Amino acid sequence: MARISYVTRDRLTDPELVAYMEHSERFGTPRPETQAIRSHVPDVAKAFSRGWERIFRAGLVEHPLKELCRNYVSQTIGCDY
Repeated sequence: MARISYVTRDRLTDPELVAYMEHSERFGTPRPETQAIRSHVPDVAKAFSRGWERIFRAGLVEHPLKELCRNYVSQTIGCDY
């Protein structure tokens, strides 16, 4: 089992990263756990979050396609949720 630690919100000093983490905790997407892992490398967390914002929240991808992507990812990783 992987032993990747999570960066807690209280350890974040960059306001942009704090905002991304708070949003993830509030809405559950992207998952706060994955955001906490990405936050080990702030540039990675920012690049991912900016892309997520533009593609998934700003409406560049239609909702049915988002659901298809979620389904694909779930099946790819063997998630039964």
